[in-house]
Amino acid sequence: MRDTLLAAYRDGGTTRLGSMIAMRLRQHRVAQSVVLLVDRRGRFLAGNVGDWPPIVGPGGFATTIEIFRIGRDDPERMRVVATALPDGGKLLTGHVVESELRFARAMEEAMAVAMAVALALAGFAGWIAARMIEARLGRTVEVATAVADGDLHRRVAPGGGDDAFEALGAAVNAMLDRIAVLVGELKMATDGLAHDLRSPLTRLRVTLERALAAAENEPGRVAVLRAMDEGDRLLTMLDTALRITRAEAGLGRDAFAETDMAALVRNVADMFEPLAEDRGMTVAAVTPPVSLVVAHRELLSQALSNLVDNALKYGAGHVSITVEDEPEAVAIVVADDGPGIPADRRDDALRRFGRLDAARAESGAGLGLSLVAAVAHLHGGTLTLGDHGPGLAARLTIAR
Repeated sequence: MRDTLLAAYRDGGTTRLGSMIAMRLRQHRVAQSVVLLVDRRGRFLAGNVGDWPPIVGPGGFATTIEIFRIGRDDPERMRVVATALPDGGKLLTGHVVESELRFARAMEEAMAVAMAVALALAGFAGWIAARMIEARLGRTVEVATAVADGDLHRRVAPGGGDDAFEALGAAVNAMLDRIAVLVGELKMATDGLAHDLRSPLTRLRVTLERALAAAENEPGRVAVLRAMDEGDRLLTMLDTALRITRAEAGLGRDAFAETDMAALVRNVADMFEPLAEDRGMTVAAVTPPVSLVVAHRELLSQALSNLVDNALKYGAGHVSITVEDEPEAVAIVVADDGPGIPADRRDDALRRFGRLDAARAESGAGLGLSLVAAVAHLHGGTLTLGDHGPGLAARLTIAR
């Protein structure tokens, strides 16, 4: 519209331009248009705006303003351009953008609502997908947890599908079958090794006993007795190493039964009390009346005996055996008043065949704490060494 009006001005000046504006307004050809012609003094000549907007200068740049059109009761937002005419007058042209802005706002609101709905649907779809994946993987996770707890016979039940979840279940079952075979072979190997080595060691002891009886002098008898002691020590090492291997492999859970840990601890304390008196030490058990847990009684008794024996060998003063009932475990703490073990050497003490310098004066093979740690692992617990201030505190936990 602006170019047409300027062409009319060039053809006939202000008079021609005013007539053109009046004609276009009469014909309603500019229902959404804005037009105003004023002379050099700013007086109204033609148009549908009553007065020149003071904020609009004749710079030729588009500006958005809000003013009244003639015959309208409400102001409207308009996009206008002011043009300076050669005779000093000014021409304002443009169009109403109120409906466009409303449409834009409506589109923005619609897009916001659509985005919110899309996000809600996406979140719901994601939740449904997560639940489906969790349900499909739940069987596999349940079986893996049961196997970790020692049930090597559990397997993932097939769902009858042909997807990645079924392939995963089949792969897990194949892996568990292989593990079961290896554990069975390990059990056979360890049992066979124990039997094969015990027999010659037993024959060796019988032979040494005969040699002891036939020895004619004291040095010969002493040498034979030392050989017998070493044979007994070797047999004990073999038995302990086999126990550790079987416990670390998870063998022995079939012998688990309900065990009163409080009674077991009191029995061990009573058993070691004479030995403690011989060493000038004391042993005492601090337990609740009853502390029931499903466990391997023989292995736990052996592990606890190892801890008390170490405390009597390398500790000093009073040895306490405390049973602590926890929500998910039972903890047995064996503490003494001796020199303890430095923090940077405790890992060495737990290592198989690991012996610290202070322990080398005592008999042993460095397997005692390793056996305790293996028994703790078999029972879903841990063995930790800490400070007793002074002394060492060995904490054995057993999962309920």
